[in-house]
Amino acid sequence: MRHAMDHTLSDEPLLARVESLAGLSPGLHDRDFLATWRASDDAIRFVLEAASLLREGAERGLSLQVFDGGVGVSLFRDKSTRTRYAFRAACSLLGLSTEEIDESATQLAHGETVRETAAMLGFATEVFGIRDDMFLGEGHSFMEQVAASLEESSQAGILLGRPAVLNLQSDLDHPTQALADAAHLVEVFGDLEALRGKRVAMTWAYSPSYAKPLSVPQGIIGLLPRLGMDVVLAHPEGYELEPEALDAAARVAKAGGGRFRQVGSMREAFDQADIVYPKSWAPRRLMQERARCRREGRPEALRDLETQALAENAKHVRWTCDADLMSRTRGGAALYMHCLPADVTGVSCPAGEVSAEVFERARLDTYREARWKPFVIAAILLGTRFAEPANVLRELVTRAKPRRLTGLAAHR
Repeated sequence: MRHAMDHTLSDEPLLARVESLAGLSPGLHDRDFLATWRASDDAIRFVLEAASLLREGAERGLSLQVFDGGVGVSLFRDKSTRTRYAFRAACSLLGLSTEEIDESATQLAHGETVRETAAMLGFATEVFGIRDDMFLGEGHSFMEQVAASLEESSQAGILLGRPAVLNLQSDLDHPTQALADAAHLVEVFGDLEALRGKRVAMTWAYSPSYAKPLSVPQGIIGLLPRLGMDVVLAHPEGYELEPEALDAAARVAKAGGGRFRQVGSMREAFDQADIVYPKSWAPRRLMQERARCRREGRPEALRDLETQALAENAKHVRWTCDADLMSRTRGGAALYMHCLPADVTGVSCPAGEVSAEVFERARLDTYREARWKPFVIAAILLGTRFAEPANVLRELVTRAKPRRLTGLAAHR
């Protein structure tokens, strides 16, 4: 990492990278970012390159402030550590304040419609970040309802502008995670072209906990084949993914020159893999039933489903990433990836997704993977809020304003 006092970014290689963005047409301005497979190739390339530039600027101690006021509103309907922090950090880096909505403290708890609440919260808002991932068929739909309300109020001239809706994880996709994972892979292997042909094992893994969303594996298969990667999906019977994600994986693989296929075992997926991503998710049928029980107001049925899901998981306790499986990867040295927190055998649970030996060897790499998310979110915000985001990055590069005051006056 460069020393924080080295805050001059205006050198030729970096300016050339900024200029290369000017040739892209990401098409993100005043739009929402809800699924990577619905974004253009230029949009994906813009986010990855802009995230890299923003991170380098932050490492050099530069101010990345591009807003003088405005709010980033977040709504988390599920627990979150990394994504919650990353959204706040991204907003702060760019100059936005943040407000996290507690639904129980709003009129939503008293029956106000999503349409009204979204419009009321949109007056000085630049972005809505939403996590709603626990109920199949509902989370993504909720985000689209928020977006529709903001569009209506914006078109009617009620809002200062059209806030963007950013998917911080839905039942369908986790785009900021998938893009952070892709940025990590670019860093590890050198550049986007170096990813072509690399084999990724995206596999289910055993967890003693219940109702993990399907959106992380869906995000991986919906993005990485587009980058020319060979993505292999494996899971036990009953843990199938959503049809839209599977269709998207096949489509982006064809368009991007990558591959997507499914195999029946973790061992087969790990054979000669360059990257492994063992991650638990819930049985699709039970997640569908879970959503139905909530809509029908049957809490006792939800408890029964939890018991069923845990029993189903327990049938597949051998689906775990250990040293033996890792030895089957290319050179026995595949890159281990995880969105965190991982269920680590003998550490966080008696038996889980990954052995302590494998995880400890990869632990710092998973931290490096996670550090990309604030910059990916910041890059998406730039793309959605500015018609010419490359010009904004060029100004940040050339003005080279330090984030912290320097000199004696700063210490008086």
